[in-house]
Amino acid sequence: MKNAQHTLLAAALLTAFVSAQAAVSADEAAQLKSSLTPLGAEKAGNKAGTIPAWDGGLSKATPGYKTGDARPDLYPTEKPTLSINAKNMAQHADKLSDGVQALMKKYPDFRIDVYPTHRTSAAPQSVYDNTFKNATRAKTVEGGFGMEGAFGGVPFPIPKDGYEAIWNQRTAWRGGNVTLPMRVWVVTADGRRAMASGGTQTLHQAFYAKDGSLEKFDGYYSFGKFVANAPGSKAGEAILALDGVSDAAPRGLWQYLVGQRRVRKAPSVAYDTPDSVTSGIGLFDEAFTLFGPIDKHELKLVGKKEMYIPYNNNRAASAKVEDLVTPNTLNPAQVRWELHRVWEVEATLAAGKRHVVPKRKYYIDEDSWQIALFDGWDAKGQLWRTNYALMLTMPDVPAVSNFVLWGGYDMQNGSYYLNMASNEMPKQYEIVPPIPRSFFSPESLSSEGAR
Repeated sequence: MKNAQHTLLAAALLTAFVSAQAAVSADEAAQLKSSLTPLGAEKAGNKAGTIPAWDGGLSKATPGYKTGDARPDLYPTEKPTLSINAKNMAQHADKLSDGVQALMKKYPDFRIDVYPTHRTSAAPQSVYDNTFKNATRAKTVEGGFGMEGAFGGVPFPIPKDGYEAIWNQRTAWRGGNVTLPMRVWVVTADGRRAMASGGTQTLHQAFYAKDGSLEKFDGYYSFGKFVANAPGSKAGEAILALDGVSDAAPRGLWQYLVGQRRVRKAPSVAYDTPDSVTSGIGLFDEAFTLFGPIDKHELKLVGKKEMYIPYNNNRAASAKVEDLVTPNTLNPAQVRWELHRVWEVEATLAAGKRHVVPKRKYYIDEDSWQIALFDGWDAKGQLWRTNYALMLTMPDVPAVSNFVLWGGYDMQNGSYYLNMASNEMPKQYEIVPPIPRSFFSPESLSSEGAR
């Protein structure tokens, strides 16, 4: 009898422990069907009326749109309601990132044009359904650097800490299976523009596999492949990245270098290694706004705030390169900014770790769970880097994505870059049928690069 009592007590304690580790309670999760959107954002607008209520986002393709075509400007007749520059930024400082303010101080001609806010973010019903399931079953492991119990939706729609918020960003819905031709443009401090890299980027979000489930999920949430075709010196180079949710699905990274004519593992394609795709202006863990392991920093969820961020930038995605990528900064007339609520996550260097950017601040859009802006400080506490993503709105998917048109400014040497730009290319962010795993194998990398 005593052994039976001990067994029951142990089982009860284990159940309590598991429940305590779940992201939220069933009562909290119920908010996802009332006061919160299905992905966890506040459904209501703000008190000032400058942020509207979420009404479902945009989930129907523009009439006449064909997959792979450039998405049209959704609001072509709208005019800015406000322009902010160095002269009036003090009046709006509470809604501006440190990096945006620094750009205004450094470049007197730089401004942000603020347009009416449109909460266009949407996702398929399956993503909403899985998000609701994840809310009470997902949990972080390995000190926050891993997670389990999530599939097919936002893992932590009601986040309790910075690790959960960052996992939401890493697994955010971006369309499932995507391919696009792209170019990387760099601008030097003296205003000269050059193409650093060009090629085809392919993304397979295995986390959202249509025939998948939590039971079938093997831990690898993202497969990405980039094959360069320009400039001539880089043509044929390729990078393959397989990212997992925990140590049980260890990260895989391979490179194909034409000069060596072989595929090799590339563990250095991570952290603060200068990103060769951007000619070293960016760092590898700044790619796609966040790329690779994040265990060099401790993450703190500061809270939610209203901020001006790039949003609904379909016009910028279709602009001519010379009209968008201008000296000093992106052309302010081509970039649309809106007021949105964002989650702020602060990353600080962990004890015993080394990184050239010991402090960062990430600003994550509450509706799509994707980073719109982030800043980085050097070891002396000086602002060094400010990064951005020009959110592309795709009602045909439906999704809002920061996977394209992202880049960063080096505030100390005056250079900047724009990555994943399909401007003036024949296709733009094309959603494709499920991509087989064999396409993302090291064996396929050499054949892709050697073409």
